[in-house]
Amino acid sequence: MKALIISADNFEDSELLVPFYRLKEEGIEVDVASARKGRIKGKHGYEIEVDKTLAAVQPDEYGVLVLPGGKAPEAIRKETAAIEIARHFFDKNKPVAAICHGPQILISAGLLNGRRTTCYKSVVQELKEAGAIYEDSEVVVDSNLVTSRQPGDLPAFLREMMKLVKGR
Repeated sequence: MKALIISADNFEDSELLVPFYRLKEEGIEVDVASARKGRIKGKHGYEIEVDKTLAAVQPDEYGVLVLPGGKAPEAIRKETAAIEIARHFFDKNKPVAAICHGPQILISAGLLNGRRTTCYKSVVQELKEAGAIYEDSEVVVDSNLVTSRQPGDLPAFLREMMKLVKGR
C-alpha cells in the first residue's frame, strides 16, 4: 500500500509530519503531492519535499489519502486535480483522513453532504453549509472518512486512521 498526502505552503507542520512518519513507521510508502514540485514550507518553518505534482498523481496507486490542515487547504481546494483525487478516494471507498482545515478540500469536492465529520472551529459553518453533520469531537469516523479538529487531536486521529489503513 502507498499513502498520498496532499498539501501546499503554510500547512500545519505537525498535521503533515506526524501522519507522514506514522505511515512510514508501518512500512507504508508515502508521497507528498502539491501544485508544484520542490519543497513546501509549514507555518512553523518545517519543510518537506514534494514527490509529485497533483496533475501527475495516479490515484489508483494509493490506498489512503491524508489532508493536513493549516492554510494549505485553502490553496489546494482551488486545484482541479486535487478535487478529482479526493472524489476518486470516495468513489472507491478508500480511507481519507482530514484534520483541521483539511476538510475544506472535501467541501469543495462536494463530498461531505450527509457525512458525520469534524474540523477546526473556523471551518464549522462552512462544513454545515456543505451538508455535513458536524460533531465537536477529537475524532469522528464515518465509513472511510476520519476527521479531527486540531493538532492536539493527532493521537486519536492517527489511531483511527491506522485502523482504516489496516482494515480493522
